[in-house]
Amino acid sequence: MTRHRFEAYLDKVFGFSDLVSALPEGRQFPQHPWKKVFDSVFLGAAMQIPSLLQIEAECHDGALAKRIGSISDDTIGYALERQSPEPVFALSCEIARRLKRNGVLHSDWSRGLVVAAVDGIEICSSFARCCDACMQREVQHKVNGEMRTDIQYHHRIVVAALVSTPFPIPLGVRFQKNGEGEVSCALALLKDLVDQLGRRFLDVLVGDALYLQAPFVKEVERLGLVWAFTLKENQPELLREAERFTQESPTDVHAEPDREVRYWHLPEVDWPVADRLVRVVKTVRIENRRCVTLSEKDGHRTKSKTAVAQASANFYATNFELGSISPLFIHQFSRSRWRIDTEVFQTITTDCHLKHPAVHQTTALVVLTLIRFLAYTLSLVFYQRQVRSHARGTCETFHEFAKRIAYWFLALSPNTS
Repeated sequence: MTRHRFEAYLDKVFGFSDLVSALPEGRQFPQHPWKKVFDSVFLGAAMQIPSLLQIEAECHDGALAKRIGSISDDTIGYALERQSPEPVFALSCEIARRLKRNGVLHSDWSRGLVVAAVDGIEICSSFARCCDACMQREVQHKVNGEMRTDIQYHHRIVVAALVSTPFPIPLGVRFQKNGEGEVSCALALLKDLVDQLGRRFLDVLVGDALYLQAPFVKEVERLGLVWAFTLKENQPELLREAERFTQESPTDVHAEPDREVRYWHLPEVDWPVADRLVRVVKTVRIENRRCVTLSEKDGHRTKSKTAVAQASANFYATNFELGSISPLFIHQFSRSRWRIDTEVFQTITTDCHLKHPAVHQTTALVVLTLIRFLAYTLSLVFYQRQVRSHARGTCETFHEFAKRIAYWFLALSPNTS
């Protein structure tokens, strides 16, 4: 059989089939080898199929029938529950190493620095389905038109993703445990990534104000990372100091089309909670937008567009040594943290069905989520570097591309050598 174009690319660039074949088997007497199960889940996720039942149908007489063959959703779930997540996590790290070696992680705007963002997201909330690792909370909701309070089960994950790259690339995923905070979970994930990838793989870590905590910052520096986090009310003394010293005229103004960025640079601000000095940059972004306004005259309403200047202020705290670099650079890489939410989380939940549990067993859900993230990453790399970069005119969307992957499988002939 001729190789599917997507899989041929993965084998050529990453040696992906050999890496998957080397994954250990978690069952003693498997009816279907782990590689077959892994391939069915991975390719199903790349085609953005939400459920194991649908993957079963595609393997039986659909797009994956020629490539995988018959396999039941029970077999897939059973295999996932008995696999260890660590080898799949290590596989994703090996892919990240090869991406860096191939120059995919390079970006011009970040001055050669590899910037990663951390953030958490909730998945798989339910009032009925649960597993041993589920977190619980009481939630008021309507049942048959009446409000009542029930226990809701859910999971939370923390994701580290590269945001300095031309398109964001997830590096690692970790499930938050019961009684564990998001910050503690993020620190454990970062330590796992450093163990797998080495201290020199990442340069800068960015995140929202939740991560600006003295113990977390201290541990991040022990990992050899530069950090930059949003400064808000959760650090009131540091914020008060920053506000006090930025009442005067800005350090400089950066003009862009339809936008102006005013920034203040404070090289040393006392952070009493951490008993240290940090660098703070304040920015005020003024964007000129045209808003629709309604006016009424002689009983007639008319619409018109009016230019409106909208301002938004942000504070960022960091240990980044600027040297001769403009403080505006801190604003640029600090704002890049939004990409993990607006691009990674939005796409992988809307198109790739991250919040669809498919299987709700403790280990199975973890392994399934790791495979889904790996499929998202590699299909996105293929889409950006082999489809979008070669497109003439309007390019299909990432969601439309996933459907074309299914079409390519259907087009393969089992008699073609």
